[in-house]
Amino acid sequence: MSTQQREVSAMATQQNHFYDMPSEQEAELAAASGRILAACTGQGDQAKLRLIDDNQEITVPIKAIHMLADILNQMALGNAISIIPIHAELTTQQAADFLNISRPYLISQVLDTGKLPFHMAGNRRKIYFKDLMEYKAQQKAESKKTMARLAQLSQEMGLME
Repeated sequence: MSTQQREVSAMATQQNHFYDMPSEQEAELAAASGRILAACTGQGDQAKLRLIDDNQEITVPIKAIHMLADILNQMALGNAISIIPIHAELTTQQAADFLNISRPYLISQVLDTGKLPFHMAGNRRKIYFKDLMEYKAQQKAESKKTMARLAQLSQEMGLME
């Protein structure tokens, strides 16, 4: 990895971007432009964009076009957006907020029981966003299994038709 790549990577790690809820006008514009971008196939793994304001043409990875289309789709739905690098380190409070649980519960029932890996940075627990996403996906899968089992038991007991 070059020095410049390391510097960009370090900057990306430190920057978590949170964007406010879009206005109604921004949501409408996002819907229209998102449909156009979603149809963009590019030339293999890249696409060219023409910036009218700066009279420039730039080449970007097609994945960036797809990400931008996803962002515009969320804006069109009126959702606030947050961009967090997958390798970002979160505090226990940020992780608890993301999971919609209390910080004490996160620490005692999730971290201290080994359900979610963390590392120490000085005397503070830090959680990688990647690990948090894996934990959340695992919890969702377990919830689906439990709901399916409850539905099956309800049917067997004649509680559901």
